Amino acid sequence: MKKFKILIPVYNDWESLEKLLNELDKIIQNLKGVEFSVLIIDDASTVENNIFKVPQNFKSIKIIKMKLNQGHARCIAFGIKYLSVNDDFDYTILMDGDGEDRPEEITSLVQMALKHQIKSVVARRIKRSEGVIFRSMYEIHKLITFIFTGKKINFGNYSCLTKKDLKLLSNKKSLWSSFSGSVSKHLNETSSINSIRGIRYFGPSKMSLYKLIIHSFSIIAVFKEKVFLRSVMLIIFLSFLNFEFNNILFPIIQIFFVIFCLVIFVVSRRENLSALNNSPQNQKQISIHTP
Repeated sequence: MKKFKILIPVYNDWESLEKLLNELDKIIQNLKGVEFSVLIIDDASTVENNIFKVPQNFKSIKIIKMKLNQGHARCIAFGIKYLSVNDDFDYTILMDGDGEDRPEEITSLVQMALKHQIKSVVARRIKRSEGVIFRSMYEIHKLITFIFTGKKINFGNYSCLTKKDLKLLSNKKSLWSSFSGSVSKHLNETSSINSIRGIRYFGPSKMSLYKLIIHSFSIIAVFKEKVFLRSVMLIIFLSFLNFEFNNILFPIIQIFFVIFCLVIFVVSRRENLSALNNSPQNQKQISIHTP
């Protein structure tokens, strides 16, 4: 029997988490030959957890409460680090706890993981549920990422990692800043499923435009060496064009590339292997719940 660990970061949104777990429970009861347990990373929530009762089809739910709030990405990084040395599992499924990662797609993740047993699986976004402005900004983000890194990164955190790949990622400093960027850079081969971005169960999306920009830069910064190399090549090419056509637009674009590289350099400093390795020190308490 293959063991799947579902890793879910949460901050205050316990109502959504309870609904997600109940939805997952209905789905996994139809999956045979697999066992599911859950690891919840409580990012120093200020709202008391009022769940638990554990749904009957989960073996257990473990909640690790953190001392200090460090954000969604670093909760995922800590969870991966924790699982790399602490738990018995074959695969880890990462997902948000608010419904935007649709629970019905977990069947496809599991089936694909079992089909390609040595490959991790990512949920490739083919449709999003946000407004027009957000979707447009997201498409711009994907285009800029492809131009400067050569990578088409069209997935987020929703994924299923093999134990081998999880252990590999647990020692990469870029994981402290960007999960999807780290997967794209360090995992040589992955499988994928099609995924539709769901709608939050309760309340508006927490992904603001500012957070989207930081998220975008964090992904690109994982490939900073490529970004700097491609920017230099573009600057040289623009210098040649300016010499030929003497247009003020070319120097302006060159300045933009320089500023862009500086921003990427600053954002890349979010990557921190020491902080990743020391993240277990932020644990406050661990509780284990069973059906």
